Amino acid sequence: MTSTECEQLAAELSRLRERTGLSLAALGERTPYSKSSWERYLNGKQPPPRQAVEALCAVAGEPPARLRALWELADAAWSGRGRPTPVAVPVSVPVPVSVPGSGAEPAAPRRRRAAVVAGVLSVVLLAAAAVTGVILLRGPGTEPQGSPAAEAEKPVRNPGCAAAGCAGKDPLRMGCGGAGMVTTVLTGSAPGGRQLELRHGELCQAVWVRAAGLKAGDRVEVSVPGSPASQELRVTDRDLGQYVATPMAPAAKGPAGARFCLTPGSPAEGGRVCFG
Repeated sequence: MTSTECEQLAAELSRLRERTGLSLAALGERTPYSKSSWERYLNGKQPPPRQAVEALCAVAGEPPARLRALWELADAAWSGRGRPTPVAVPVSVPVPVSVPGSGAEPAAPRRRRAAVVAGVLSVVLLAAAAVTGVILLRGPGTEPQGSPAAEAEKPVRNPGCAAAGCAGKDPLRMGCGGAGMVTTVLTGSAPGGRQLELRHGELCQAVWVRAAGLKAGDRVEVSVPGSPASQELRVTDRDLGQYVATPMAPAAKGPAGARFCLTPGSPAEGGRVCFG
C-alpha cells in the first residue's frame, strides 16, 4: 500500500482508533479482526477489507460514509482498477510496393498476404470477444475474485458490555454508540446553545446522554426507573467544542421512563432543567 489514497486511509483509521482510546488488543476483542491484523491495517502494511473499516467506525461511533468512500478509492488503487486502461493499437500489415516495370505480381504471394491479413483480423476479433465475455460474466459492480472486497468478512457487532455491566462506563469505549446501534429517544435544548440527546443502545441495553454546546461547570445526569443510581457528567475545559457523553445507565427493559437533567455551571444561566 503505497498510493496516496492507501496512505490516507491508513492515517484516518489510525486517528479513529486513537480517538476510541482502545489498544490494538482491545480493538481485536471488539471486532472480528485480530490484534496483528489491525497492526497491519493501521500501519499500511496490508489493505483492510471494507468490513474492517465499518467495524472500526461502529466501535468509534463514527458514521461510516466518509471512510467507506475513502476505502473505495484506496481499493481501486491497490487492486489496479484505478489505473488507465491500455488502448489497443491497430496492427498494420506491410503492403509491398511494386517496382515499375516489374510486371504483374504472381498469384501465390497475393494469396499468402490475404491469408496473413485474415489471420490477424481473426485474432483481433477473438480477443475483443473474450474481453467482452469476461465483462458480461462479471456483471456491473461485481468485484474481481481475489480483491480485498471479495474476501471481506461480515461485520460483527461486539460491544464490550450489556445491561448492568455497562453501568458507569463510557459508551464510546464500550462500542455501544456505533452507527446502526443507537436510537435517539428524546432531545432537549437549553439556553446558550446547549443541545442534549437521550440515546439508547439496544445491544448494550443501556442509555446515556450525548450533548454539544455545553460549558465548563455544566452537569448532566441520566437515570432509569429501577436503576440504583443516576449517572453524571461534569463538563471540564477539555470537553468544550465537541460532543460529550455521560456514563451509561443500565436499561435492560428498554428506555421507557428514562430522563435526563442539565444543571448549568453558572447560576446566572438558570437552574436545573429536566427532560423526560
